Amino acid sequence: MTDPHQLQVVNPATEEIIATVPAASAEEVNTAVARAVPAQRAWAALAPADRARLLRRFADTVDAHTEELALLEVREAGHTLGNARWEAGNARDLLLYAAGGAERLTGSQIPAPGGWNVTFHEPLGVVGVIAPWNFPMPIAAWGSFPALAAGNAVVLKPAETTPLTALRLAGLALEAGLPEHLFQVLPGHGHTAGRALVDHPDIAKIVFTGSTRTGHEVAERCARLLKPVTLELGGKSPNIVFADADLKAALDPFSFLDNAGQDCCARTRVLVQREVYDEARAHLADALAAVVVGDPADEKTQMGPLISRAQLDRVRSYVPDGAPALRGTAPDGPGFWFPPTVLTDAAPDSPAAREEIFGPVAVLLPFDDERDAIRLANDTPYGLSGSIWTRDLGRALRVSGAVRAGNLSVNSHSSVRYWTPFGGFKQSGLGRELGPDALTAFTETKNVFLSTEGPA
Repeated sequence: MTDPHQLQVVNPATEEIIATVPAASAEEVNTAVARAVPAQRAWAALAPADRARLLRRFADTVDAHTEELALLEVREAGHTLGNARWEAGNARDLLLYAAGGAERLTGSQIPAPGGWNVTFHEPLGVVGVIAPWNFPMPIAAWGSFPALAAGNAVVLKPAETTPLTALRLAGLALEAGLPEHLFQVLPGHGHTAGRALVDHPDIAKIVFTGSTRTGHEVAERCARLLKPVTLELGGKSPNIVFADADLKAALDPFSFLDNAGQDCCARTRVLVQREVYDEARAHLADALAAVVVGDPADEKTQMGPLISRAQLDRVRSYVPDGAPALRGTAPDGPGFWFPPTVLTDAAPDSPAAREEIFGPVAVLLPFDDERDAIRLANDTPYGLSGSIWTRDLGRALRVSGAVRAGNLSVNSHSSVRYWTPFGGFKQSGLGRELGPDALTAFTETKNVFLSTEGPA
């Protein structure tokens, strides 16, 4: 029987319990927020250069523990070692980028009749961050580190299945000299700790990454308190491949297999112009067969397991036995393994083509022309990311303008850069993370009018 007061962390490659951590109660969330309030006030009172100096020291500390953090991510989330090293590096680099922003968070001066308006960006207060299990370390950093740089305190609730890297980051923050209670991590269940964080009147903003369904509930609860929220939710991203594209680059299977497909930006709808459809199908068959699936701690492994038994069962439900598909191979148990798969006869309106599977499964769909490609790409409730492959610059610009998604790449599968904004259209979320405006998303703008009129 599961203990509601404990969280068991399971290695998804072996199904072994690797850690047990306490699950925070609503009362413990309240205590954490109460501690964060005075810590935030003291932090905001520091000179921006002093906040920046401490955050840079935090980045140096993360850098010194990159391998430790990566190995934790491998064990708790099943990420390949190379990916996990990138994730630790992304957290470090974002800290450095955000630290620089702390010293550049300036307002403006606006002339007005009889005086001047001066604007200030003031920190919100205590920010609640709810991070997912698919990229536990970098996404926790995206919501937390710009908030800290802007002068806020953070209470972070990691996903139930992957709390270890977040807890270690909090420990490293203290080692680096950040004030106590400024960056707190509270593992817990969504229906208790998560809900208490969302509903707390002293939490000034919520940053949530997760399912669209849960995102709706978070938004509704925040609306009752007029609490701002940033939501990064689901995706069903298209990979639009025109006949003139570099097919080998365009059909890189890791555009949808990275992190075993547990990626909101995964290009799981492979849209290929009909003239090269057969060639694309043959290329994907060979590419899937070559993918090395196995122990994520092995340097040679290219794809690891799914996060849990429940996620494995969900992915299986989208791929009926005997369904026409291109398949790679995967180990037998223990572990939550599913082979790289491309469904080849799924209709554009089928569940596999429209719903977020969150596993190593894509659908291959033909299109006739540019208009048809745009129609198929937009035929989804989501709008997070996508790729457009063509050597025709005019076409690339037209299609980029017509596809309804927050992050598009032309002749590339890259979605995330810490120095550019990230977020979605439609049911993929609200607001933006990262980029040059990341800090201002954690501030209120105050306008002060200064009269220049002398005595009458």
